Amino acid sequence: MLFVADSAKEKINEIREKNGMNDDYFIRVSVTSGGCSGLSYNLDFDNESQENDQVFDDNGIRVVTDLKSFLYLCNTTLEFSGGLNGKGFSFNNPNAARTCGCGESFAV
Repeated sequence: MLFVADSAKEKINEIREKNGMNDDYFIRVSVTSGGCSGLSYNLDFDNESQENDQVFDDNGIRVVTDLKSFLYLCNTTLEFSGGLNGKGFSFNNPNAARTCGCGESFAV
């Protein structure tokens, strides 16, 4: 399962409204090689399903990931912080053995 915190839900809905996106758009999360810790998160809006997509609905938000990425993301919570330090989306990933200082990459 992938989870969406209230803070992320509010920001996602705000972005959707600002950009005129309807409910066909969902959050696509993936993991790729890169970053200072070895693996990086990717987060985007999408409205096209792919073969082998894993689909989760949490807190009124649909989150989609590919099967390979899900192995790294299982039980991860998408969060949003609007503070001066680290403003933006972040991932609270219990599978990450370590993360980089900026929080954009991780290792397992």
